[in-house]
Amino acid sequence: MNETKIAYGNNVPGSMAQVGITMKYTLLDYIRSRRFYIMLTIAIVISAILTFVVGYYRPASFLATDLSFYSGWWGNIATYVIVLSGIFFGGDAISGEFQNKTGYFGIPNPIRRSSIYIGKWLSALIASTIILGVFAAITVGNGLYYFPSVPSEFGLSLLFAWFYLMAVLGFTFFFSSLFKSSSMSILVTAILFLFAFNIIQLFVANFAQIEPWFILTYGGQIIGNVLRVPYPPPTSVGRIDPSGGGPVFTTYNVTVPEGLAIIGIYFIITTILGLVLFERKEFT
Repeated sequence: MNETKIAYGNNVPGSMAQVGITMKYTLLDYIRSRRFYIMLTIAIVISAILTFVVGYYRPASFLATDLSFYSGWWGNIATYVIVLSGIFFGGDAISGEFQNKTGYFGIPNPIRRSSIYIGKWLSALIASTIILGVFAAITVGNGLYYFPSVPSEFGLSLLFAWFYLMAVLGFTFFFSSLFKSSSMSILVTAILFLFAFNIIQLFVANFAQIEPWFILTYGGQIIGNVLRVPYPPPTSVGRIDPSGGGPVFTTYNVTVPEGLAIIGIYFIITTILGLVLFERKEFT
């Protein structure tokens, strides 16, 4: 692990310098790795498919207004790009230290575990931000082709997406610290974000009739909701059968303050727990 080469004689860099060195070399590893270009290719391929579909079929739901375009393109896809980036760059960031035995060489050196953790987290954030930025740039490029300007709501949505990315990385680093197997930490994180959270949210909202305020993906809905005018009401009641029969169901829409609070709490708690686990876990 290159970032561990930070002690020269008796001159040991401080914590901030250790974070910077760890971040630098981890980010270089990410950019040079196959995973970065695979994730970049995924973002470009998704964008290319959307470009073809919208350009060829001209769906009215996309091209009615500028907000409908960004809501359909960015609002529906950005969260998946964020989750995949978190899994690619954070899923094995800490567990790889145990599985690949690199921690055996780094930990005995005079470097804080917290510096390793924070440096790796920052490098994952930068790499994921690059991917998200590429997807956002292609979204704006397509939007400007159909509409003369970019709505201000998209700027808010982009900011919320980046905030959500921080929480996703905190969550993935927590599970990466929890398991010593990279494949296990990646698998659990992928299942939770791509399937489990959505299923739990569906059952809690529709069957238990309880607002799923405790689920991170529910808070992430502000990324798409802010692009809808008017903003969706907190709750709406309907029936499965449009004729008036059948069971009643309630649709919950997270408000912006609530969504930011959920994302922020997840980010703080999971990031701290991940660091604590990494500090206490032994290389045996």
